[in-house]
Amino acid sequence: MSASLYASTAAQFVRGLQNLSALLEKGAAWAQENGKSEEEILNTRLAEDMYPLARQVQITSDMSKGAIARLAGIAAPAMEDTETTFAQLQERIAKTLHFIESVNPQQLEGDESRPIVVKGKNFELNFTAHSYVTTFAVPNFYFHVTTAYNILRHVGVKIGKSDFIGAI
Repeated sequence: MSASLYASTAAQFVRGLQNLSALLEKGAAWAQENGKSEEEILNTRLAEDMYPLARQVQITSDMSKGAIARLAGIAAPAMEDTETTFAQLQERIAKTLHFIESVNPQQLEGDESRPIVVKGKNFELNFTAHSYVTTFAVPNFYFHVTTAYNILRHVGVKIGKSDFIGAI
């Protein structure tokens, strides 16, 4: 028996975004308690060729809402990628959660072999719905959540595995 596309995506994305929101709350509190500017924290990156914290959150949002939209055959809400504060990133996460939760689970189900196309500026990736979920959407989502977590740890925010995983 295979997992439903809803369980493999939306259910995980909601939990991951809620946990990311909680991580950002701790990051904002830590910055204030330690006299660090939000700009400094949100522009921190683990390596020069990696995106900073704010962009990791934006990509997490984009990956999750884009995946749900593609699987449901609907348009994802546009977001400008202009967030520069913890509060703005929290608002973006809330909008992303609202969108994901507005999609009926049945909208995601169906033929797992149906084509899913991801178009970028200079590329086009072709998947089946199943391979899109398992090899692209979910791994990318967790990569960016994990990187955001690691940036917060790197700057000194006191978070651990239970903060990443969330309530069990």
